[in-house]
Amino acid sequence: MNSRSTLAAWLGRLDAERLARVLTTRNDAVSPPEPRTVGELADRLQRPGSVALALPRLTLPCLQASEALAALGGAATPGALAKLLGATDGEAVGGLDAVLETLADHALVWPDGNGTLRMAASLRQAWDAPLGLDAPLEKLLAGAASDELRGVLVALGIKPPGTKQQRLAALAEHHSHPEAIVEVVARAPAVTQKLLARHAGAAPRQPQTIMFGTPGPALEPGARWALDRGLLVQDHHRYGPARMPVEVALALRGPTWNAPFDPLPPSLRLVSISPAEVERESAAAATAFAAHAAAVLSACSSAPPARLKSGGIGARELARIGKAAQADDAVVRITLETAYTAGLLARDGDRVAPTEAYDVWAEREPAERLAALLQAWRDLPLTPTQARDEDNKALPALAAAPPCNGCRQARHGLFAAAAQLPAGQGVKTASDLGPTVAWHRPLADTSATDVTPFAAVIHEAELFGVIARGTLSALGARLLADDAQGVAATCRRLLPPATETARIGADLTAVVAGTPAARLATVLDATADRETSGTASVWRFSADSIRRALDAGRTPGDVTADLAAIAAGPLPQPLSYLIADTARGHGRVRIAPAACVLHGQEPALLAELAAHRKLAKLGLRQLAPTVLVSRSPLDTTLAALRTEGYAPVAETADGTVRVEKARPQRAAAPVPAPRRTGDRRGTRSTVIRTSEVLAAATTDALAVRLLAAPPNAPEPDPFGTGVPFGTDTEEIVAGYAKHLSYSDVRQLAHAIDADIPITVDYIATSGSRTVRTLSSLELDPPYLEAWCHLREAERVFTLSRIHGVMPQ
Repeated sequence: MNSRSTLAAWLGRLDAERLARVLTTRNDAVSPPEPRTVGELADRLQRPGSVALALPRLTLPCLQASEALAALGGAATPGALAKLLGATDGEAVGGLDAVLETLADHALVWPDGNGTLRMAASLRQAWDAPLGLDAPLEKLLAGAASDELRGVLVALGIKPPGTKQQRLAALAEHHSHPEAIVEVVARAPAVTQKLLARHAGAAPRQPQTIMFGTPGPALEPGARWALDRGLLVQDHHRYGPARMPVEVALALRGPTWNAPFDPLPPSLRLVSISPAEVERESAAAATAFAAHAAAVLSACSSAPPARLKSGGIGARELARIGKAAQADDAVVRITLETAYTAGLLARDGDRVAPTEAYDVWAEREPAERLAALLQAWRDLPLTPTQARDEDNKALPALAAAPPCNGCRQARHGLFAAAAQLPAGQGVKTASDLGPTVAWHRPLADTSATDVTPFAAVIHEAELFGVIARGTLSALGARLLADDAQGVAATCRRLLPPATETARIGADLTAVVAGTPAARLATVLDATADRETSGTASVWRFSADSIRRALDAGRTPGDVTADLAAIAAGPLPQPLSYLIADTARGHGRVRIAPAACVLHGQEPALLAELAAHRKLAKLGLRQLAPTVLVSRSPLDTTLAALRTEGYAPVAETADGTVRVEKARPQRAAAPVPAPRRTGDRRGTRSTVIRTSEVLAAATTDALAVRLLAAPPNAPEPDPFGTGVPFGTDTEEIVAGYAKHLSYSDVRQLAHAIDADIPITVDYIATSGSRTVRTLSSLELDPPYLEAWCHLREAERVFTLSRIHGVMPQ
């Protein structure tokens, strides 16, 4: 029976309560429309994409048990699985039972009618070599000839049956007894025993690509003896390396060898804490972050940060925002990423500017502001505080990096790990939660620069007040349950309302306890310099800050009135003196815009020019009896005066008369016609020359020309080379990889379709140029998923950042 039929049969035997639990756990696979039959439900639960979504949510022992079952061929009795995992006594027995129950709830592993454990076919394919083991003997010898099987049986001292299937069954029966395999290996030559021991402890080598006419690799010393007895198996064409069946590898590893199995999370150093302490620390952290976030976004509103050419906000702009908001780099990055996800920021040309939603957000209470950022942070597909990549290069913020599901799972794993701590206890140091996070979410990603596992995620949670005193706060519990209303209610309980007034002291400082209201922050940012932010914010008044307010068009009376409206008491005398003294000197020197200056020795002539109505378009303005300024450029002013009959002369920058020498006119070099880009979607387009359009005097003539156009749409000509797209992959790649030539597009598309390695010139998120060799390419526009040989890991590359292609 296949896995689909056994799953359907198992689902059909479940009671309503258990079936509802399965449906709730795997709601990613049973979304509307609802399945109408058990068979349809089984099909959905076994889809590869659905299984892939369920895997990151599993704990370490669930993955370990799944890998062990995959190593046993995807079907085994609970006893055989327990023996392989070493879960035959003590707490491990109960742990394995709980793991199998969890896997069943996810419809990944289930018992069939005979009590045999079965697993989803797509889950079995998640491991190329589970536990470093190869395929079973029967699978490896499926293509062997009957005479070859007979020779193996004779070498083992077994009388061969008559048919191929009987011979294969007899050989499988012999290899199913570990003691029989050990006995055969004991008679092997020493070189063969060393070879078999090395194969048993290493991951299997996969067959390489075979070129016709190329002989297979030479056998290792001692391999022929093992091949003759079925201890090693080679492809029947003698291509590829020798492979060891799983039965042989397990027998040689010995009865004491067990697959790794950790049913319990790592032990932690715990200390006693009270709920009041947790809530107090959580409230302080959340209040401080809300104030910092408001200051960061206010700084972005006053001066929207510029984007780098490679994308994102660079270190210089991040430092400027941090200085203006008095916030460190981690807070600035979290605020920018969460605000962008929440729709409070958006790209505006070469800058990132607040949206209209920001204005609504800024007018809300601090609790509502924090709740919006928290919800965005919960499912953020990246780690915002990761400031450097694997090469220790600085990473910009808002760089539109490929989504990282492992980063999201790291956050959820932290919630789950902290939620499992006993009531009234927390870890001594928050970083101790890192190994527990890895146990709850083994597929989660940790930052490349983390000193301890998941240090960046834990620090972010502490900044928000989600982790407080080494345990999960009430705010974190609501995030874990994905309860948006509960998050908002908890924020309202923890955070005080916005402060509407400031205490302005005689030392020219304004102190605001808590989060300042939007109007209060606007007035103080306009008239003073922010020195600190957080639980209490401090601004300092100075001559420069008051001058800044006057430069913005405010009068001394306006500044005084605005400050009096937000002050908790009367304005101190030193501040009033500062405003008056700064206003007294403000504007003593005035600077007027001018494109050029007119001067002469006759005041009457200059007065005539200033009053001339036909010269009004020049914007002449008299500054002195013998000096005029013009808003128009020098040459424009010169030509206008000469048109009206005056005889002015132009001056150079050093005050001498400019000599106007007529230069012979020459025709410019012909500009080549722009390269035609064509229509990348293959839509029909008709090109008509401008001269031909002008020649068509009537709409009837145009209609005749359009009717005479060819009836069939032309082939797409993506780069003006006369060569259309060869495949859909080429068209998709060309649509996103704008920096590639057509030949590079074709090479990259061919590598994707043929699954061959390729080397690319890539601009990383940090802006640095790297050369990467990639294999196992999978196109997921606008990204390319591949195995990076530089990092020896799977990576996601943005197609638009690929600037060149070099074949292997």
